[in-house]
Parts: sequence; structure tokens; C-alpha cells
Amino acid sequence: MPSFRLIDAALPAFGVPRVRPELDTAIYTQRLAALIRARRAAGLDALVVYADREHAANLAYITGFDPRFEEALLVMVPDSPPTLLAGPENLARAASSAIEVEARLYPPFGLLGQDRSKTPALEEVLRNAGIGPRHRVGVLGWKYFGPYEAAKPENWLETPSYIVDALRRITGPDGRVVNANVILMHPVTGLRAVNEVPQIAQFEFGAVACSEAVKALIANVRPGMTEFEAIRHMQLGVLPHSCHTMLSSGDRLVGLNSPSGRVLGPGDPMTTAVGYIGGLTSRMGWLAEDEGGLPDAARDYVDRLAGPYFLCAAEWYETIGIGVTGGELDALARRHLGAPFFNLVLNPGHLIHIDEWMNTPVYPGSREAFVSGQVVQCDIIPAAGPPYHGANIEDGVALLDERGRDELRDSFPDLWERVAARRAFMREVLGIHLKPEVLPLSNMAGAMPPYWLAPGRIVARA
Repeated sequence: MPSFRLIDAALPAFGVPRVRPELDTAIYTQRLAALIRARRAAGLDALVVYADREHAANLAYITGFDPRFEEALLVMVPDSPPTLLAGPENLARAASSAIEVEARLYPPFGLLGQDRSKTPALEEVLRNAGIGPRHRVGVLGWKYFGPYEAAKPENWLETPSYIVDALRRITGPDGRVVNANVILMHPVTGLRAVNEVPQIAQFEFGAVACSEAVKALIANVRPGMTEFEAIRHMQLGVLPHSCHTMLSSGDRLVGLNSPSGRVLGPGDPMTTAVGYIGGLTSRMGWLAEDEGGLPDAARDYVDRLAGPYFLCAAEWYETIGIGVTGGELDALARRHLGAPFFNLVLNPGHLIHIDEWMNTPVYPGSREAFVSGQVVQCDIIPAAGPPYHGANIEDGVALLDERGRDELRDSFPDLWERVAARRAFMREVLGIHLKPEVLPLSNMAGAMPPYWLAPGRIVARA
């Protein structure tokens, strides 16, 4: 007998934060000091942090500044303020960084067609910022590599070659230019893997906005709308997105697709996702009121796919916690959804941050354990294909030990009340019992409505 059922239980109004928590300069000062200590421990003389509009999380974490339209480069050497190179449109924003920087104009970071006639030589700019011969320079962009990809992964750099080439010419044969992203992005020891309580509060703002957008779509979508018309119900635009907004349906249903002018029809499968800094909510469902509105071949969708998938997600929520290894979560997902029918793709869980996917300790055999301060995305994706297509119940949770929870409750009492209400709903209605350290950040945490014309019918434990 299945241990799940459909119940009538509309999501409560958990509340929406009125103000987005901001990070004070003390947090950025502490981050900079930790980064300097990590640089020394890695045996590096300097750090160079590259950012563009798509890959700005490392720079934003350090400085509070992310470039818009352009690129930017932060150069950090001992005994002097960091130099922050920016294009003409971002120079003023760069100068207002949360840490002390010397903001300098570097015209090639600007858009094409703008005046570059007075561009100084890049090597001269980098030398003036403190890079010198025989230096061992760590470069941070947005990705590092491992032994499966390269014999010397530290030499693989994803930063533009003209920057790397200039660094190598300056440092010379006795220096080194290496990939240093692991300092910030390792899933356990990386500085960005563990968040301060105010950062978690800021991430909750984004997670709530994502989930409220998806809730509004599901509550208002109807046959006869175009995908464009349906997505307007999300009322997007609250924050910069951490990824493009996704919505697709019917014969163009692919998880990463953006909305189109396709007209929605009765019985269409649909999938959507919204990502803001600190959160992403994704759901897959059907434009129907019950199984009678599904295609004949998929009328057992809940029994065959959605129900087993929900049980997997429920156990994921109950298992994750401080000290749990990524390998345990991976094995759990494969135990539930390892059959070829489910076609499980991606890692069933990852760290979420300024970027939608920072890194993950969740992979087969992983002994890397979750720690207090991490924000983790429940991201279990079966790609069953037609006629069932898939299922999704993607949202994030924060992990905080008792001391962290006390700080969160004292500093952000409204947030704490929302978290407590979400935990109670998951326990009392869905039958999901969370560990004390697991704090759901989304207003849809655990909720899985398979029929979007009946959004008050959700899957729960039997």
C-alpha cells in the first residue's frame, strides 16, 4: 500500500517580510579578514577576483558590489587596500563597496563602442595594483576543477585569457597563476559555504519572494492563457534574479525553457521555477483538477511518480541535518528513485547562495558533512519523460545549531515565526518531521500540488 495520499489543505499564509535585511560593514570586514587568512594558508601572495553579470557571486560576497552590464576585477595584495577595476557605468557603484577599495576605471570592461582610446596597458594596471614578479597569484571566478578533468587542475582557469595571460607575463617563470576558487567555493571548507545569521535572513527574503511567485502562478493559471500571460501573475521584479525565470508546458516542456506565447490547454503538463538571491522555488504539475483531466497514459501520475517522489523528498527533509553526509542524502534519493523509470538527474541537493548553485557535498560516497550556517536546496529531479514527464518540489532550508537559532530568533523574530509556522505545517499537515536545526525558508516548503487547477489538493504522508 502506498504511504502517501492526496489531501485538501491549502497552504497557509506564512507571511512575507516587508524589509529585506541588509548586511552591515562589520560582516564584510570579517569576510575580508577571513579571506586574507585563507590566502596566507594557501601560500598565495595575491588574489584576483573576476566577475561579470552572470558570475558575480564571489565578488559580491567580498565587497557587496556586483557589476551590471560590465565586468570587474578585484586585486588583493598584502599591506594595501584592494584595487577594484570597473567599467565606466559601474565605477561609482564599485567605489561604494562595503569594504575599503581603490576603485579605478578600466575602459575595456565597458560595453562595445564606448571610448577606449585612453586605456592603459593591462600589465601596467595590474603592476600598479601590486602584482609582481615571482608572485603566486590565486584567481577566483566561478568554478574550479578536479583530477577527473585535468592532470593539473590548478592550472585550469575559467577567467578570460587576456587577464590570465597578463598575470602570467608579470609573475614570470618563477611565479604561479592558479585557480583559487576552492577558497570560497568548496562545499565544506569554502568561506561561502557557511553563512552568517544576517545573511540567512537576507536569503529568506529571496526564498519567500520565489515561493510566493510560484504560488501565485499556480493559483491563477488557466487553460486558454499563453505562457506569457500566466507568468504575469508572478509579479516578478523584486530582486536581481539568480537564474532566468522558467516556464514551459505541453509539447515544449523542458525544465530550463523560458515562457513563450504557447496557449495552455486542458491537461497540459507544466513546469516553472523562479530564482532570487538566496532562494529558488520550482514545481511541476498538470493543468487539471484531478486525474480525470490527465492524458489517458498518465492518469496514474500520482501513484506512479508524484507519490513516490514526495516520499523521497519527505525523507530528504527528515534526514538532512548538521553532521549528515552528502553521501547519505545521495543514497537516500537513489534508494527511492534509483529505478530507470525515474531517471534521476543532477545531485539531489546543493548549497544555494548569491548564485543559485554554489557547490554540493551531495554525490555518491561523499563523506563531506553538513555544518551549521549552510543553506541547502532540496533539488531532486526525476526526468521520467513522456507521458509522466517529471516532478519537482524544490526549495531551500537553513541549518543552524542551537546558538545560531537563538541568534536568529532574537535578531529576526518575524522570520523566526515564519520558520516555526512552516515547520508546524510540514509536521502536522504533510507528516514531515524536521530536526531542530532544519529551518525551511520557503513559503512552499514540502508542498506538492500535482493538479494546478486544484492547488489546494497536495500530496502528504498517509
